[in-house]
Amino acid sequence: MRNFKFILSLTTLISFLSACDIRVLNPKSETASTQTDLIYFSFMIMVIVLITVFAMLFQFVRKYRDKNNNNDIPEQIKGNKKLEWTWTIIPILLLTILAVPTVLATYSQSPNGKDYERNSKDDTVHIQVEAEQFSWSFIYDNGKVSRDKLYLPKDKTIVFHLQSKDVIHSFWIPSLGGKVDVLPHKENTMEIKNMVEGTYQGKCAEFCGTNHTRMRFTTHVVSDNAFSSWLNKK
Repeated sequence: MRNFKFILSLTTLISFLSACDIRVLNPKSETASTQTDLIYFSFMIMVIVLITVFAMLFQFVRKYRDKNNNNDIPEQIKGNKKLEWTWTIIPILLLTILAVPTVLATYSQSPNGKDYERNSKDDTVHIQVEAEQFSWSFIYDNGKVSRDKLYLPKDKTIVFHLQSKDVIHSFWIPSLGGKVDVLPHKENTMEIKNMVEGTYQGKCAEFCGTNHTRMRFTTHVVSDNAFSSWLNKK
């Protein structure tokens, strides 16, 4: 009966999740693809470590199990320096291997301190993002403002300038990039490159009050011509 209840609960949970439009491992930009590859890489390292640990555990249990069922205390032996150095150095190497691409991906998406020219002639589009309980405002270079609807040109590099009017929020479009904190009295930046045309859900990923779940927005990635037409439309 307990197994039936567990299976029923798990099936119900999967059914709810299947209706969710939030897709973390469904990258639709170069930025999100880099982060997705990093997740798979991290998972691969964890699986290797897990298999190694369990293989050693089973080997030790098989080799050193008590066959005589007596109560003799095993003889105390000194440590093995080679093994001690091995299981000290290997975790350090694994953490280093994982840390380097993680830091590079993080600073690529959130390059705070980078000197952006807001009116440059390159393919960069700057958008001011203002968060407040419980909505999002997007301000474009020509002064146009959209609320809870974000429009982006697919062939451009997008730089978001994020700031909160009240409490701490978190800007997140799972298909396009990872989360970035939106803070009061401080501007954070987020950069997204090479997006795929489509419609994606975004949300606040930081609990910010009673109506936090309502703090969502829709992102429309469109062609450059469609974006220019929308941007210049009164």
